[in-house]
Amino acid sequence: MNKIVNENEIQKRIEHYKSLPLRHFNEDSAYRFILNSIDLTTLEGSDNKKKVESLCQKALAYKNEEKQIPTTAAVCVYPVFVAQAKELLKNSNVKVAAVAGAFPAGQSPIEIKVAEVKYTVEQGADEIDMVISRGKFLEGNYQEVFDEIVAIKKACGKARLKVILETGELQTLTNIYKAAEIAIEAGADFIKTSTGKVAVNATPESFLVMLDAIKAHYEKTGKKVGMKPAGGISDADTALAYLKILENVLGEPWLNNHLFRIGASRLADAIYQKCDPAAKVEKSNSSY
Repeated sequence: MNKIVNENEIQKRIEHYKSLPLRHFNEDSAYRFILNSIDLTTLEGSDNKKKVESLCQKALAYKNEEKQIPTTAAVCVYPVFVAQAKELLKNSNVKVAAVAGAFPAGQSPIEIKVAEVKYTVEQGADEIDMVISRGKFLEGNYQEVFDEIVAIKKACGKARLKVILETGELQTLTNIYKAAEIAIEAGADFIKTSTGKVAVNATPESFLVMLDAIKAHYEKTGKKVGMKPAGGISDADTALAYLKILENVLGEPWLNNHLFRIGASRLADAIYQKCDPAAKVEKSNSSY
């Protein structure tokens, strides 16, 4: 039986969660957690080796042991930059994530998607961020969407798989829930809202619906699946609102960067300045 999502109920829950105080963090520890949960991202057509080098250096430079400020969780780049990022981040805790599998549109044959994922893993990626075929999903071809995720999960080998639903193109919250269910059942280690490449990216509504799908799966199977909102989360207040929702829906077991990430570029500097108000940082031009 397909779940029908009540949009009014989702809105009421979001407003309620936002009104609550943080239960597992004070403000300072919340900012440090958020920074350590960010996948610091550059996904532009103009990306080059110099830009990727700067991104990796920035991820490492946030760390300040004296002030207990951590690095970001990962950097996220295109496949051709994975080997470079892996070398630059060796001997650190920063993971290398990469988009692969016909990002961002997903409009390629599955053989091409799988080949790109295999290449990216061979280059050293720790994590793969793939995007579902939204066109096939909206046609109701759920089995093919499922099968593609299964094939890409297999191609990932030991790399963890984040499945991007591109929630801004799925039209309804009920569709978002259904897509989340498919991704989870197909073996996603994480589900992720967005590519950052469409008009509507992460929203509290899509985030909450996806958390509900994760919770239902956990209650049914005992398996924890991670969550990654991405795209458009660029200020500290917005990030704190997402954290409150996460805290109240999934709770303490998900309050770590093994099960929670935020895809962002501009957010990292904003959060870092909350951790260390005296710090000076360069402004990012990325829209992610």
